[in-house]
Amino acid sequence: MDFVYDVRASRVVFGTGRIQQVPDEVELLGAEQVLLIAGGRAKTYADELAAALGSRVVDRISEVVMHVPTALATAAAERTEQSGADLLVCLGGGSAIGLAKAVALRTRLPILAIPTTYAGSEMTPIWGLTDGGRKTTGRDRTVLPATVVYDPALTTSLPTDISAASGMNALAHLVEGLYAPDASPVTAVLAEEGIRALADALPRVARAPADLDARTCALYGAWLAGWVVGTAGMGLHHKICHVLGGAYNLPHAGTHSAVLPFVTAYNASAAPAAMARAARALGAQDPARALWELAERIGAPTSLAQVGMDPGRIPEAARLVVETPVTNPRPVDEAAVDKLLRAAYAGILART
Repeated sequence: MDFVYDVRASRVVFGTGRIQQVPDEVELLGAEQVLLIAGGRAKTYADELAAALGSRVVDRISEVVMHVPTALATAAAERTEQSGADLLVCLGGGSAIGLAKAVALRTRLPILAIPTTYAGSEMTPIWGLTDGGRKTTGRDRTVLPATVVYDPALTTSLPTDISAASGMNALAHLVEGLYAPDASPVTAVLAEEGIRALADALPRVARAPADLDARTCALYGAWLAGWVVGTAGMGLHHKICHVLGGAYNLPHAGTHSAVLPFVTAYNASAAPAAMARAARALGAQDPARALWELAERIGAPTSLAQVGMDPGRIPEAARLVVETPVTNPRPVDEAAVDKLLRAAYAGILART
């Protein structure tokens, strides 16, 4: 057994109605001037939160964009500096949290995050910016939120299609976390638990979106997913999704859903212990097939064609994926990625 375990933890506050605790959490962080970041989908909750925070809110940013364009991040950082804020509070999905991270990267301000999807970004020190069709990611502990408030009630209004894709995104963090470069016995245990929780919760969410118990279970799994990917790192799956999202502006969560079963199948023979854990958590012999069938059952994308990928760009995408080295259990080359992307575009998964 050989591993390094190096974790800077966030304070996590989890439970129904916990959004009401945010003013206390702001006070606990010693903040007096808050800049609130929340997109249009989260406006109702953001308005209520702004009212609760009162005069501590010195500015609000409502423009959030998928993959965080550099120009938007620069403008938001300048606005934050002008506001005199000493804390960033972000409410919403990965786009809102991603923008807060981009601002924190420049301003070094702490973040209090309130996620409303299952993206998991709130638990990671990973930031991402897109410029000129290229998405750049990095790790900086400054962008790891100081406090994360999880309130399952905020997710009950999340549309089922977004819930499904976002849940598959979280599963991608967990599956890849089982064989990631910095995986450890601790991350393996939590990854398996997260897969089990999401595999149980997502079909129930799809059947009854307002089921608070199902939403709570899904958000619990998403918390573990963010923690695992932030701790264990990323491999081929995330590299592919970052390239496709940045270069072709494909939907972030849907792309994860479409690609995950195919990368899992590709790595199956090279990571048997990881796949055994994933299979056990999914209650299936073939984890890649189980992930594909789960996505189909809950209405999440099962092919890159469904998320708008242009098949003519596949050779270019394969080249972009291997431009920089990829840490992965199975060796990666351009031809292999091209073949994987073509299978993912068609949505046809060979049995492993």
